[in-house]
Amino acid sequence: MEDGAIGKKEHMSTKLAPAASRGTSVRASRPLMGWRTVDLLTVAFLGAAFGIAYWGWDIGYQGPTTAISQGFPPLAGLLVGPWFIAGVVGGLVIRRPGAALLCEVIAALVSMLPGTQWGFGTLLAGIFQGVGAEIAFAILGYGFFGLGAAVLAGVLSAPIEIVYEWFAYYADWSFGWKLAYLAITMVSGAVLAGGLGWLLTRALARAGALNALPPGQEVRERHSV
Repeated sequence: MEDGAIGKKEHMSTKLAPAASRGTSVRASRPLMGWRTVDLLTVAFLGAAFGIAYWGWDIGYQGPTTAISQGFPPLAGLLVGPWFIAGVVGGLVIRRPGAALLCEVIAALVSMLPGTQWGFGTLLAGIFQGVGAEIAFAILGYGFFGLGAAVLAGVLSAPIEIVYEWFAYYADWSFGWKLAYLAITMVSGAVLAGGLGWLLTRALARAGALNALPPGQEVRERHSV
């Protein structure tokens, strides 16, 4: 109880001026690497929830993917974006170094539990996707978490993962097809992970589910203006 009170006091004393007046994002309390219990619990919950969703998408995406890629196989990349959303939302919610990567890896591990067609490759994909999202937030100095940051995280979730897929699954494709698949997947990441991840984070914050975290603080500050 005492530790919780201290953590709350530290968070309140180290927060920046209201985001609404600065036009920027509320950052995590300092130090950035000082993860709180609520941060760890939240990223674990988000990762587990997205892992269950990933498992469902593993099963459901085959039909639509086959349909849209019959004439041009790289179009399959249009439906890859949903697998990037855990890293995007984890970074937007926690706003600390490692949050995007950890959330994506937890999601990958949870989706593996019931069994997937990709086996250990599922975990590798989670690592590659999470690193990409993490790079995006690092580029922005863990200081900006608006729609643009979410889209950038969704876009950068793709390159490392897709280059891995070139060798693991699509070695027989022409280089032109591989580049097309990368570009299409980056667009999918921007929209289906970045855009939808940003909307989901805002919805959770408005519902009061993120009150102890920076997105919840942003909602309170907007309402107080």
